[in-house]
Amino acid sequence: MHINSVFVLLAYTGYSLAGQNAPVLLGAAGNFAILARSGVENVPTSAISGNVGVSPKTASSLTGFDLVQDPSGQFSTSTQVNGRLMGSTDAPPTPSLLSAAVLDMQNAFADAMNQHIFIDFGSISFPGRIGGANLIPGIYKWTTGVTIASGITLTGGPTDTWIFQVSGSLNQAADVTINLSGGALPQNIFWAVAGTVTLNNNTVFQGNILTKTNIDIGFNAVNNGCLYAQTAVFMKQATILCPGGVVTPPPTSSAPTAPPSTSATPTSTVTTTTVTPQCTATASSTAC
Repeated sequence: MHINSVFVLLAYTGYSLAGQNAPVLLGAAGNFAILARSGVENVPTSAISGNVGVSPKTASSLTGFDLVQDPSGQFSTSTQVNGRLMGSTDAPPTPSLLSAAVLDMQNAFADAMNQHIFIDFGSISFPGRIGGANLIPGIYKWTTGVTIASGITLTGGPTDTWIFQVSGSLNQAADVTINLSGGALPQNIFWAVAGTVTLNNNTVFQGNILTKTNIDIGFNAVNNGCLYAQTAVFMKQATILCPGGVVTPPPTSSAPTAPPSTSATPTSTVTTTTVTPQCTATASSTAC
């Protein structure tokens, strides 16, 4: 099994711990585009492709959506959501569905954070500013927070996986884009972050975010991926496009109104540098 790359980040030198890693299993959480434990606060008008859920809090903690409860009592709808909005006290089977999804969200976070790197650099602290990087498939680990100050590119095929393990917070600067190249798909990208995730105004982000705390999405920001927060999600006129984030719901007498769900096309250009490493790891040996 080959270690795929070591990258050089502009004025910083760091290590990409890249290899053929296993995907993160979302389980029942994969039925949701946005899932949180304590609430989802929205400044309209946003556009969300997929279901929105909160538990153990109730649907009253889903604010800014102008909820319309379905006659079944099992969910609500919103003109901003192509999917259904669910809280812990909605009629069955919604509470059990949400409980399973929240448990799987927590397990997915732990899974993503605990997947092993293929080279152990011990106590090395990886540079926390990755603007301008070209990142190939693999597992990347930071013992601090991470700032995306300028555009980055994820280069790989449609079956490749990226896992980013961030021990601190993650911050993407305003007007910055994450680009995909070579057929890479956002559903195969996982950002596991112990601290707060902040996507500032007019950003384009790629991948599923799993955080131990909050996710804060700025004005006109776009995320091609799903949001999983173990506390709350805050969003302001944002676009969330989650592949597979719509589950077949219980029978209902009404249907939600779908907002436009066109995929955002990044346009920024970044300067990248990649370096090929000189070591190889095997399935039976993780050291070079």
